[in-house]
Amino acid sequence: MMDKPHAPATDRNREPILAVLGERFADRHSVLEIGSGTGQHAVYFARALPWLRWQSSDVAGNLPGIRQWLDEAGLPNTPAPIMLDLRQPWPAVEFDTVFSANTLHIMGWPEVQQLFQALGRRMPPDGLLTVYGPFNYDGRFTSKSNAGFDASLRAGNPASGLRDFEAVDTLAKQAGLRLIEDRAMPANNRCISWQRAGNGAEA
Repeated sequence: MMDKPHAPATDRNREPILAVLGERFADRHSVLEIGSGTGQHAVYFARALPWLRWQSSDVAGNLPGIRQWLDEAGLPNTPAPIMLDLRQPWPAVEFDTVFSANTLHIMGWPEVQQLFQALGRRMPPDGLLTVYGPFNYDGRFTSKSNAGFDASLRAGNPASGLRDFEAVDTLAKQAGLRLIEDRAMPANNRCISWQRAGNGAEA
């Protein structure tokens, strides 16, 4: 059996993220996590938020590692991970919340656009989207460390790189989502939430 994949950054950021999710997801029922990576977040958050059905997803190559984390934890609210490739049709899955951490700067911009276009079609009324990661504001880096991180990303893949908050917020608006919080997080990251209008959300 292969060793479980492990991302050290996940151990560092999970508690600050959980503090946000504990508030934002208090009235939620089913979360679709996009880009679950190793599966560490899925296990940690599903254990801490047991009222949620936490559906992990990723490209096919990452699913075996996610399964290892989920199988070892044996939690009742973590179904098997599903394949979700933004360049392909979405699987049939029900959710009222979408969470994604450290993915928008890994995707190419066309994939970020495809993500929000899909959310515009699939997000239910009152649906909530929360994303975590570093962002630029007014076209500027918020720290030297973020500038260095962006350079390293682009050196590995020129399509990657930190996204401008304003550009992402425009995509969210086009998808029918309204910004409800942009919270500063440790290590020059942000936790940003948008919500679709519905029974309990303002237009």
